[in-house]
Amino acid sequence: MSTAASGAGRTAPDEARDRTFGALYSRNARAVISRGLMATRSTNWLVMVAGFFEPVLFLVSMGVGLGAIVGDVQGPDGTPISYAAYIAPALLAVSAMNGAVYDSTWNVFFKMNFAKLYQGMLYTSLGPLDVALGEIVLALLRGMLYATGFTAVMGAMGLITTPWALLMVPASVLIAFGFASLGMGITSFLKTFQQMDWINFILLPMFLFSATFYPLSVYPEPIQWFIQAMPLWHGVELLRQISVGTFTGATPLHIGYYLAMTAVGMLLTTLRLRSLFLK
Repeated sequence: MSTAASGAGRTAPDEARDRTFGALYSRNARAVISRGLMATRSTNWLVMVAGFFEPVLFLVSMGVGLGAIVGDVQGPDGTPISYAAYIAPALLAVSAMNGAVYDSTWNVFFKMNFAKLYQGMLYTSLGPLDVALGEIVLALLRGMLYATGFTAVMGAMGLITTPWALLMVPASVLIAFGFASLGMGITSFLKTFQQMDWINFILLPMFLFSATFYPLSVYPEPIQWFIQAMPLWHGVELLRQISVGTFTGATPLHIGYYLAMTAVGMLLTTLRLRSLFLK
């Protein structure tokens, strides 16, 4: 049988498996990104815009309203800062987390279990790593938009006092990367809406107790250790340090936490997509 004849009946998944890293990656994640951007522009843009206002409303109500009662608090460098300046970086971390989690969990859940979108993608030349990268980049774009807009609001409110604060935008993207990578991998295990409710059940305590509105020292020591193990706390502390231009030995630890979180999430997501759709 000739080479041409032997290849005539081959399918796209067969050809994908023969490429270098073919079963995983075809270097075409941009196709997934392009499809996602078109879908967002036509149907999901209002949801994205609405998601930006939640942390802004929290900042106005808690930072300005409650802040008038609280007064100044101790900043990361030990100097007094306004309560609004204290919670603003934390709310920026929350905004990056929420934007990334929404795109990498609920959107992925629908595409995986109802639209059957990923099955169709993986029957083309795309590999699971293409799909994972494409979806995670879409989540990152959302997180970056939220971070840029929220940082502009902070500037308009006079809460940015150092040029270092501009680094909060790329730092927020790093936070979004970690949550998006791990969120997509975890979502691949969930099959019902009842199981998806666990995501909100986990996010809400992280939002309230990751030193977002109060310093870590107000909690008992055993609770402090638990809070410091949660990913959002590292994001809150990282952005809080950047907002005043103060860096300590803990700064690389916060960054390393998200780099490790991203690596684990990417690996989990890629292996799960391969296991589910390339059997």
